Amino acid sequence: MTRATSLLAALSVGVGLSACGSTAAVSSATLTDTAARTASANPVAVSPEPGTPDASPATQISFLGTSATTVADVHVTGSHSGVHAGVLRAYSTGTGESFLPTHPFAAGEHVTVTAQVTSGGATATARSSFTIAHQAPVSQTEFPNNPGNSSEVQHYSTAPSLTPSSVKITTAAKPGGAPGDLLMAPYQGTGSPGPMITEQNGSLVWFHPLPAGEQSTSLRVQQYDGKPVLTWWQGRILEVGFGQGEDVIANTSYQRIGAVHAGNGYHADLHEFHLEPNGTAWIDMFDPIEMNLSHYGGLSDGVITDSVIQEIDVKTGLVMWEWHALGHIPISESHNPAPKEPYPWDYVHVNSISPGLEGAQGGGADQPGNVLLSSRNTWTLYDVDERSGAIRWRLGGEHSNFKLGPGTRTYWQHDAEWQPGGEISVFDNGSDPPKEKQSRGLLLDPNLQARTVSLVKQLTNPTKTLLASSQGNTLSLPGGDWLMGYGGLPNFTEYDSSGHVLLDGTLGRNVQDFRTYLYPWSGQAPGVPAVVAAPGSGGTISVSVSWNGATEVASWRVLTGASSSALAVADTAAKTGFQTTIQAPGTGPYVQVQALGSAGNVLASSATVKD
Repeated sequence: MTRATSLLAALSVGVGLSACGSTAAVSSATLTDTAARTASANPVAVSPEPGTPDASPATQISFLGTSATTVADVHVTGSHSGVHAGVLRAYSTGTGESFLPTHPFAAGEHVTVTAQVTSGGATATARSSFTIAHQAPVSQTEFPNNPGNSSEVQHYSTAPSLTPSSVKITTAAKPGGAPGDLLMAPYQGTGSPGPMITEQNGSLVWFHPLPAGEQSTSLRVQQYDGKPVLTWWQGRILEVGFGQGEDVIANTSYQRIGAVHAGNGYHADLHEFHLEPNGTAWIDMFDPIEMNLSHYGGLSDGVITDSVIQEIDVKTGLVMWEWHALGHIPISESHNPAPKEPYPWDYVHVNSISPGLEGAQGGGADQPGNVLLSSRNTWTLYDVDERSGAIRWRLGGEHSNFKLGPGTRTYWQHDAEWQPGGEISVFDNGSDPPKEKQSRGLLLDPNLQARTVSLVKQLTNPTKTLLASSQGNTLSLPGGDWLMGYGGLPNFTEYDSSGHVLLDGTLGRNVQDFRTYLYPWSGQAPGVPAVVAAPGSGGTISVSVSWNGATEVASWRVLTGASSSALAVADTAAKTGFQTTIQAPGTGPYVQVQALGSAGNVLASSATVKD
């Protein structure tokens, strides 16, 4: 058996293949009956799950249960590599342990696992068996840049290294809108990529330029250890359609305090980074593997890209849970045709993860063990049971378990999120290729008992035709407002609960922002303010000052003098945008600027410069 056909054989056992394009109904659980029964009978969730057809050669064995879960007497055997010794490492949450083999598994082999697990005061045997993937190398060429407009780039004399895309507000923020700043991570176009915060008028607050060849996505405010933090993905975006990087955590002083890396030999992808209050993180990754794709119109020696989901213990870096689309989502559900040339087939493309909401009602959102996934290339939302890995139901696509009400069908969608009450928000791209005239923000209400889904809300821009071929999000805001970021387009719009525009803006031409967020933010800028001074006209000094990331500065106080040790107050002026320029009286030549808070207190003093 060749490498390319070995995975097909594993999937034939584990998935129940159907002809490409078939509309026959499929079971919500696509693993074999034996694998499904094993997963359900286990006392805890075991990863790789029973029946997984393409586990990583570098995989650990994860045992995730409830509080005070412990593991002992682990036996791991590969059909080619034999018995694997290893060590157990506990999760910081106290909810289980991972077994870390001392050496990797062999590609194509079958692995069996048994362990004694104590959870809830009872001890039972946990089992799993899975196949190791033949992972395929892919081109590391980065996605080419689509140039924009050089006039739509920000420049500051006090911070010449900061050159992000401009932010143009086309509809100024109206009364009643949500408070806070806009959080973005622009890339593509002209200007530097990187995490960026702006005020709602487009004025820059903070920008973090990245090293050459790196991009970022999804800058947002989350909670870690009970404190607000900034998080984003950072790395390389490959031309084959996914990212390889890490998920960064920074404190309110913009200092990096941690990072989450994919486990089991994978690289974190750009699509999702979701922190939980218990100190875990949900991330995604893409894994190209060798496979015979001739059954689907592709190459016999083809490559298919699996979507992989992990829950990571942030403090230890251990993989607590792992789920593969292959083995659960039949390949025949894809709306993305198999390539007829040597190119990885992105058959499913999971692009968002939303764990169940504590205390929500209905729709599966009230069960923390349920995970809502969005798959771009099957046009489907999947509700996955974390204990067994089984798909509980599908919403949308060709095999929906719900009768779709008017306006509820999505195409190439992104950012499916649980909302209180079991409703689901989603960004419906409607393209690529186009299936709708406009990208839409949707709020859906799935009825589990009746197996119907109805449209609660639809948001579209009333003055622009915006059809985003990729990316995008629909963010619920306080007071019933919504923010839509258009991803592959440079646009973003805030709507009130009735769909009226409260704020509208755009980045520079061809600039992309995977998701756009709006949050209240208070940051303590590191270092001291940056100052540039030059002789002005009429006996004045032209003083420009900025402080990257400072949110508490209300005004600037300029001091001048004939020497650095003899400075006196020359002028005070209100802060105006990221960089403020003040024509201060006096001849200097020495200048220092103090940052003042709203009460007139000195927050920091710049270095003394000479004009």
